[in-house]
Amino acid sequence: MRHFHNLLYVSHGTADDTEGLKQALSLARNNAAPLKVMVVGPEFPREFPNYQKNYETLLLEQVEQSIDTTKAALELPHDAVDIRLTLVADRTPAIKVIQEVIQHGHDLVIKEAEPRDKRGGFKAIDMELLRKCPVPVWLCKPISHSRQHIKVAVAIDPETQEPVTEQLSKRMLELSRSLADSCSGDLHIISCWDYEFEGYLRKNVWVKTPDTKIEETVLKAKTDHRAALLNLINTSGIHGPHRVHHLRGDPSDQIPRFVRDHKVNILVMGTVARTGIPGFMFGNTAENIVQQLSCSLMALKPQGFVSPVKAF
Repeated sequence: MRHFHNLLYVSHGTADDTEGLKQALSLARNNAAPLKVMVVGPEFPREFPNYQKNYETLLLEQVEQSIDTTKAALELPHDAVDIRLTLVADRTPAIKVIQEVIQHGHDLVIKEAEPRDKRGGFKAIDMELLRKCPVPVWLCKPISHSRQHIKVAVAIDPETQEPVTEQLSKRMLELSRSLADSCSGDLHIISCWDYEFEGYLRKNVWVKTPDTKIEETVLKAKTDHRAALLNLINTSGIHGPHRVHHLRGDPSDQIPRFVRDHKVNILVMGTVARTGIPGFMFGNTAENIVQQLSCSLMALKPQGFVSPVKAF
């Protein structure tokens, strides 16, 4: 199934883009979609106008060389993917990327994640794209495995009162299923639950609640959450092998730990947004998870999200 039709890859042009381009070219090939490569660089110093053209030419040549190297590594024929290059020099690269998306109808932004320390996470430009870009954002981190061994996971919250959030969850399941089918075939579905009042009820000296009643209530919370999760999976219509991981605890802790322990290569997750109005509330939970990730991330927003960035 084709999920994307007009892909945008963002490059700084000055670093080795091989890892990010591998994932971008693979996505373009699997979706039979064109790939536009946007080379984003700083504004060239006005004091050296005679050197600007040479500088821009060098940037494009470096990216073209990276594309050729990546095609060879993937054993892609020269014309397997329709690739176009464009160069933009600006002090606000994330804004320029989002404006490109809005003006030209791109439906996926792909970018190699900015280098960070060993704790994982993403840097400023990446986080700005996650917060404000109106289409899904794929942030690439190195994947050393062959495609047949790449692990795909999706993080789902089945307890929602809004149809738009349920729709997003189903889209995440469909997309992660498609990604898993193009990789190892196995899909890991993660969902976190908890009963926050358990500690309060057990320790409160003024309210004597029997342990059996507390345990019964906690078990019901777990059972209801799992039932909602399984119903969401069933109604999404996905097929194929998958494993459900029903984890107790804070998603900010549990999801990054699961990614590390199970050596997940690609995580699909949704972001929390105020739909229908300009601006974006990324959400503390989502942001805490993202800043701890050690894998590639595909982040989706609910339908109706409006970017605060204007097209022009």
